[in-house]
Amino acid sequence: MANITLDGSGLLSSTCIPNIFIDKYMTNANGEFVKIYLYLIRCMDKSRQSCSISELADVFEHTEKDILRALSYWEKMHLLHLEYDADHEVSGISLELPEKSMPAPAASEDASSDKEYSSDEVEKFQNDENVQEILFIAENYLGRTLNSTDIRTILYWYDRLHFSADLIEYLIETCISNGHTSLRYMEKIALSWADSGISSVAEAKQEHSMHHKDAYAVMNAFGINGRSLISSELSTIRKWTGQYAFSMDIIREACRRTIQATGKASFEYADTILTNWNKNNVHTLNDIVKLDMAHQKTRPSGKSREGAQRSSSGNRFNNFPQRTYNYDQLEKQLLNTTH
Repeated sequence: MANITLDGSGLLSSTCIPNIFIDKYMTNANGEFVKIYLYLIRCMDKSRQSCSISELADVFEHTEKDILRALSYWEKMHLLHLEYDADHEVSGISLELPEKSMPAPAASEDASSDKEYSSDEVEKFQNDENVQEILFIAENYLGRTLNSTDIRTILYWYDRLHFSADLIEYLIETCISNGHTSLRYMEKIALSWADSGISSVAEAKQEHSMHHKDAYAVMNAFGINGRSLISSELSTIRKWTGQYAFSMDIIREACRRTIQATGKASFEYADTILTNWNKNNVHTLNDIVKLDMAHQKTRPSGKSREGAQRSSSGNRFNNFPQRTYNYDQLEKQLLNTTH
């Protein structure tokens, strides 16, 4: 395909968006949340330094609850800070630069290049009392001596992700208590926490509690018993609750429709439903009802389908030219043949 040339010479003004927001935060966020965040940046223009929740709701044709959910999400990502008045209503929004709020520089699942510590650096770290404590705890939990790769992985959590000794201990303890003794698995959890801005044991416990609460709710909705959810299923749930920001009522409805349509617990089928609802800006159960009604209007009614079927089946006999008869003449011919 040919390249597309963009021309912005006619723009009277512009809004600057930090590249790190596009690279790190935008791709994983709900599309509506992104639009609200960009609008807030636009409102920081000197001519527009105030707005209200109701105004934002009118602009995006959302409920005020939807707007507050988006603001809470960005506050959790540490991209803004909400201030409240005596009535516990939002009275101020302070936008923060992503560069200042990042717990680690561009954390990714493949962080091997960031763990290239030299032998001298490793030795220097091991003289740190905090590091000595962390490595001692890790060896006790794992029940084995750490190799050089293990040590560099844990140093990455401490040095690059800025995890405290307590947070690393909680990470290892939680993973092992759930039957995961692989440091590679622990690293995925660590990177997930870093991306979510988790920097304390209290925040990690809250995330862990919410994660398990959502997982159990989905398991109950699907009627899953006698097994734990696999990692891909847990990741799918995180997408529903995080990226799509769906309430559990909406997720339960998708699970119900999945069972009704397939007769089994299918995460793939439910994900198709929820992805479609996300594309259609579904935020409440009432939105689903409206979407269903709109879909019904585009389909022919039952009677229309019946009529179409009868018409279609009748065409086999009606495609021939119809004959007309003179019944008086036929009667005379019949009388003549009998004499």
